[in-house]
Amino acid sequence: MKIFSKWFKGKKTAAAHQPAPQRASSDTSQSSTRSIRYDPELVGNLREDHKQLVAMYKALGDDVRAGVYTKIPHALLAFKTRLDAHLLIENVRFYVYLEQSMADDHENLALIRGFRSEMNKIARGVVEFVRRYQSTTVTTDNVDTFIEEYGAVGTLLAMRIEHEESNLYTLYHPH
Repeated sequence: MKIFSKWFKGKKTAAAHQPAPQRASSDTSQSSTRSIRYDPELVGNLREDHKQLVAMYKALGDDVRAGVYTKIPHALLAFKTRLDAHLLIENVRFYVYLEQSMADDHENLALIRGFRSEMNKIARGVVEFVRRYQSTTVTTDNVDTFIEEYGAVGTLLAMRIEHEESNLYTLYHPH
């Protein structure tokens, strides 16, 4: 999958029995603790994901308003797949890095953890909506309910993106 190859770069070994390569020691520490390193492209890539997710979500709404209900299951699956990949990257690489870099700043660390918790709740609401309509066919009988929920979820999604880009992404820098 292109999304993962862009984020998780690495090569597979030719044979499963080959020994694992030696880990390079951290630039800042000789300890054996693992840490997430700063990636100067991460925030730009996350912002690009946001643009693509918004475009996918908007296209879904356009199809529904146009009465093209047959596209909904595929559009929801594509959106959820993209969202899941984005959330994985964000949780593993972005939030963990911020928590590591702010470990000694208890006030900012608490703020970041609060944001992370809030952002994950919003993400769960978006995923619940997607799952519900992957298993429920949208028809003329329930399209008004779908559109209402679609609007509410879109508001949550926009809120999450706005909070991350204006409040959290600004905190991501090398330490």
